[in-house]
Amino acid sequence: MPHRRLLFIPLLLAAATTARAEPIGEVDTVFKLIGPDHKIVVEAYDDPKVQGVTCYVSRAKTGGIKGAIGIAEDKSNASIACRQVGPIAFTGGKPLPQQEEMFSERISLVFKRLRVVRMVDPRRNALVYLTYSERLIEGSPQNSVTVVPVERSQVIPVK
Repeated sequence: MPHRRLLFIPLLLAAATTARAEPIGEVDTVFKLIGPDHKIVVEAYDDPKVQGVTCYVSRAKTGGIKGAIGIAEDKSNASIACRQVGPIAFTGGKPLPQQEEMFSERISLVFKRLRVVRMVDPRRNALVYLTYSERLIEGSPQNSVTVVPVERSQVIPVK
């Protein structure tokens, strides 16, 4: 039994470094007689490796019968705004990769994912966040980008 517990430790550590969505609010965009309405949802994601930075993502959420039972494919439209919400600190004691996926969420039953990627711009001492959707066969060029500048006195540790 102890060896089984050891297998869960890496999973717990991986979960601890992944951003999680925190619902902020939503607005209805289309009334549906049966099932939930189509919506735009706003969710917050704290960067798991950069304390003091939160990203707000707004995206379409499909309602109706398919949305109610979880088989609807959400639209590819998404917007992102990341802000410094406290003192910036780089957690984990390790340098950040030049580019890293901060968050990924399924937005259709099988084929589509919403992704948030963090990039480091060392020349400008800034963190760049990009959101886009990816489809197994054909992705979408629709994307949104935002930047969080970091004070020059605090160098971003980059690999």
